[in-house]
Amino acid sequence: MPLRFFLALLLAAVLCGPLHAQTITGTASVIDGDTIDIHGNRIRLHAIDAIESRQRCRLPNGKLWNCGKDAAFALADKIGRAPVSCKVTDVDRYGRYVAICRQNGEDLNAWLVRNGWAVAYRRYGRDYVRDEDAARKQSAGIWASEFMMPWDWRKR
Repeated sequence: MPLRFFLALLLAAVLCGPLHAQTITGTASVIDGDTIDIHGNRIRLHAIDAIESRQRCRLPNGKLWNCGKDAAFALADKIGRAPVSCKVTDVDRYGRYVAICRQNGEDLNAWLVRNGWAVAYRRYGRDYVRDEDAARKQSAGIWASEFMMPWDWRKR
C-alpha cells in the first residue's frame, strides 16, 4: 500500500471524528417504543427502555391493555413525517446505533419517559430519571397501570 494512500486514510479517520460525533437525520419509521429507523439505520434510543410491543399492562379495573403497542403508536404519532435528528452515542450488541434523538429541538427520549411510554434505563445512564419521576407522580401512560419492567419482561 503506497504511503500516500495510508496517509489519506489516516487523515480521513481523524477528520471524520469518533462515532459518537455522528448525527443521523431524516424521516423516521418507528420499530417499537424505543427503536426507530432512519434511511436503513436502526437507532435504539439512549438510556430509556420502552414497554415491549407484545407487553400488556393491567389497569386498576383489572382490564389488560396493549401498552407496548400504544407506546410505539405514541412515538409514531409524536414524530409523524417531520425530520428527526439523532446524535449517536454508541453502538449496541445488536449493531444498532444508540442515540439521543430530537425533533424541532425536543429530546424524544425524554418525551417518551415523561409521558409514561418508557422508563429510565439506569443501567445505561441516569439522563431521564427526573422525567420518570414526573411521569410516575402524574400517573402518565404506563404509570396508570400495573406493569412489569421491560427488562424483566424480556427475561421471562
